[in-house]
Amino acid sequence: MSKGGPPGIRITRKDLHEGVDLDFEEEKEHWNTYTLSDGATLKVKLVLQGVKRLKKYNPDGNPLYLIRSQNIVRTVNIKEEFKKQPKESNFQPV
Repeated sequence: MSKGGPPGIRITRKDLHEGVDLDFEEEKEHWNTYTLSDGATLKVKLVLQGVKRLKKYNPDGNPLYLIRSQNIVRTVNIKEEFKKQPKESNFQPV
């Protein structure tokens, strides 16, 4: 049995196997922007890769959805004093 999901609801391998894979269409993918105490700006975006509707329901009667996602992270406005010299590339031009 796997752990996770809403409190009080166990999600098993069988639940995952019986779940329905759903197609989806991107509507909006916003960047969340955070200013760090060292002055840098961190930008984070969650990108959805897959969705599965399980045959389990939360206490309100709504079906549970399992998502597969990737976090994209960019750091900008980094002060020069915090940067390090880039390493020399191992790739040779063709």
